[in-house]
Amino acid sequence: MSDPREGTPRRVVIIGAGAAGTMAAIFAAAAGTETILLERTKDGGRKILISGGGRCNVLPMVMDESRYITDSSPNTMRRMLRAWPLAEQRAFFEQDVNIPLVDEPEASKTFPASHKARDVRDGLLSLAAINGAQLRMDARVRDVSPEGAQWRVALDDAPPIIADAVIIACGGLSVPNTGSDGTGLDIARALGHEMHATYPALTPLLGDSAAFASLSGVSLRVTLTARAGDRTATATGGFLFTHHGYSGPSVLDVSHVMARTSAPGESAGRVRVQWTALGDAQWDAALKPNGTRTVASVLRAEMPDRLATVLANIAKVDPARVLAELRRDERLRLIETLVRGELPCTGDEGYKKAEVTGGGVSLGEVDPRTMQSRRHPGLYMCGEMLDAFGPIGGFNFFWAWSTGRAAGQASARA
Repeated sequence: MSDPREGTPRRVVIIGAGAAGTMAAIFAAAAGTETILLERTKDGGRKILISGGGRCNVLPMVMDESRYITDSSPNTMRRMLRAWPLAEQRAFFEQDVNIPLVDEPEASKTFPASHKARDVRDGLLSLAAINGAQLRMDARVRDVSPEGAQWRVALDDAPPIIADAVIIACGGLSVPNTGSDGTGLDIARALGHEMHATYPALTPLLGDSAAFASLSGVSLRVTLTARAGDRTATATGGFLFTHHGYSGPSVLDVSHVMARTSAPGESAGRVRVQWTALGDAQWDAALKPNGTRTVASVLRAEMPDRLATVLANIAKVDPARVLAELRRDERLRLIETLVRGELPCTGDEGYKKAEVTGGGVSLGEVDPRTMQSRRHPGLYMCGEMLDAFGPIGGFNFFWAWSTGRAAGQASARA
């Protein structure tokens, strides 16, 4: 029996109209393939809409490969990251998507000049449609399976689609109310791909310290170091006391170390905090006798008043103590608290608040140039479902754009 599609354009089905999937659709359609973009929600790109406080941190200002985390081969990850350089990605958004970008040097982030995330989401979906992609919203994929040299995509409440190639780009498990339910991970697992255990990353941490209970809403810039077994992460940036624990860029960027400690067999973790930019020597000099200055006055010059009082109490030093009366053991105890204080953590806020999913499909399971599965020709995987993530600041969008583009181009060429 002849193929009923013989003589028709190559058909590519992309599952997920998020950052990676929409980018894949743009490039697959641009190559002249029949491109079908399936999205389980009614509008798509919901993580784009909520990113950057609704402004969408499109890209980092400066690329730093060393800040990405993976349990797979770092060399493979770097090859993927280098496939589409930062300058070229920026030019694509400004020239092809027609979205002017602006930098925020103090945070090393890049945003749309409109500061509207919707412009990014809508601009990408519009370009995909202009290039010829068919957008099908409210389309729920039930299964993906090989059918001869092609692929069968089974849908709920709709006939199956037969395709020459399938790109899985439906994200991970983070922020499930945006539509992320792990479907892509389940499909990859069912098709026999090696998976690394998943965990929430870039998520707030929980803490029930009585000492910090009165500090909700207090914010400052700190340096955090999280350690658990042989894993470690250090980050400097904003820090916020919340009703349930801690948040802010510095917390999110080290949270993956603590999130993984809940898995069976993992080592317990701890977080140390340097509350200011001052180190041991600077604090030692600041706390030397100086007229009638008190401990509280010195601390409050470097941090919020309420925090200064709490940290002095944790170090068992009277905030009202005049520096001339401060004993050496008290000064050393106070410095230890200020420079290497313990941040009591009881857990994390999980996937509900996590910006990305850690773990996922091993990078060794895909060709780093094309994102094609090494086990199943014609199957491609990209974006958050792959075992790599970066810090906050546009790095995870960079990963999504890069891997999505590679999958879209390669699926059209194959």
